[in-house]
Amino acid sequence: MTLLKIEDLTIKFKSRKGVVTAVDKLSLELEKGSSIGIVGESGSGKSVTSLAIMGLLQDGNTEISGSINFEDVDLLTLTAEEKRKIRGKSVSMIFQEPMTSLNPLHTCGKQIMEPILIHQKGVSKQEAKKTAIDMLKMVGIPSPEQRFHEYPHQMSGGMRQRIMIAIALVCNTKLLIADEPTTALDVTIQAQILDLMNNLSKGSEMSILMISHDLGVVKEMCEEVIVMYTGQIVEKSPTKFVFEDPLHPYTKGLLNAIPKISSEVERLEAIEGNVPDALNMPNGCHFQSRCKYAMDRCEHETPPLFKQKDGREVRCFLYDGVGRDEDINATN
Repeated sequence: MTLLKIEDLTIKFKSRKGVVTAVDKLSLELEKGSSIGIVGESGSGKSVTSLAIMGLLQDGNTEISGSINFEDVDLLTLTAEEKRKIRGKSVSMIFQEPMTSLNPLHTCGKQIMEPILIHQKGVSKQEAKKTAIDMLKMVGIPSPEQRFHEYPHQMSGGMRQRIMIAIALVCNTKLLIADEPTTALDVTIQAQILDLMNNLSKGSEMSILMISHDLGVVKEMCEEVIVMYTGQIVEKSPTKFVFEDPLHPYTKGLLNAIPKISSEVERLEAIEGNVPDALNMPNGCHFQSRCKYAMDRCEHETPPLFKQKDGREVRCFLYDGVGRDEDINATN
């Protein structure tokens, strides 16, 4: 059953210098109980997509088109009040940096209680407090009765992230959007947070949309991967294939830049060039100036997403049905 269906989502920001297209005709489907990872470097449109789903792009200089259907309701057509009834209850989000997302003036317990009191009518403060303490136990916070009364600055980075997860999950959310949930955490805490999210997802059939630049995190958490570049999807594939047989040259570059555990010291392979200026995107393929496989047509024609026989999709002319293996292997 499809829980979230996004079709042709386009997000533009108007500024004095011009119009920036942050997301360009993004489409995806997320099934109930499944997980999708969206990866790409900074500025590729990942976080903007998540904010659009949450209904947090309200600025007058923002133009949004397309549709975001959650349980067959287009979130883009809802009023601000209707969005508030869904946000925090059916759709929740773990924001990128818990220290700036948590309110420093309120205790952690009060912040966990807030969505309960807003979305669960008739629940007393005492009942909400008990639920909040139970949630602190569930996410692995030691001495939950004591931590309930503490402020965010009294918590470590890992515990603050757990508080964010507790807030997001306290109303039994159906869709969890995790925006860089392990940023600034050490490796041990990262593993604990990912295990926690995995276990909670399996236990409740919650769907997860993971936003990350860390391919290792996505490999651990997600069944499908969407790779974005300059606001466009350049590859959409089951996670296994992305790591075993990446298609798009940009995806190959991302994977080649990951350090490998080896007895030999190896130089990391960087992606040449720079991301194009958002106000002055090149004609044709946005990646062509950095691509070692670029052809003449890449400078003038914009590639669509080509669907492959195995169901994968890739935005590259090497995969339009004309000799994939010959063209790529010839340049390797």
